Amino acid sequence: MPPIAIGSDHAGFELKNSVIMALSQAGIPVTNCGTDGPASVDYPDYAEKVATIVTANPGTIGILICGTGIGMSIAANKHHGVRAALLYNKETAALAHRHNNANIICLGARELSPEEAIDFVNIFLASKFENGRHQQRIDKISALDH
Repeated sequence: MPPIAIGSDHAGFELKNSVIMALSQAGIPVTNCGTDGPASVDYPDYAEKVATIVTANPGTIGILICGTGIGMSIAANKHHGVRAALLYNKETAALAHRHNNANIICLGARELSPEEAIDFVNIFLASKFENGRHQQRIDKISALDH
């Protein structure tokens, strides 16, 4: 399994801890990028921390969690080389990796139970990028980076 960098804002703090526990129990190395409590924080700060680790360490997967996952997804995708995908069901969990070769996944703590979130993370990690026609599309996305 690839190493994982995980971060959340205050809304995602509890779900982040649940995901970290599940990954650690599975023997997957996890770097906790914060936040470390329920006090209000700004999600872009944690998206930046995780995106920086992911882009500096190819093969590392990022997980970002906020209330809906939308803000984290937007913030992470501002970083050169990031392909962050918002997961909201099992199909998006698989296709984010198989078709989009996402390197960061985003989850909504107000939208998912801990069991669903952990299931989506496991599905994503078990999926593999299919290359082929999808690589051409990834190349076009990468060309949009400025």
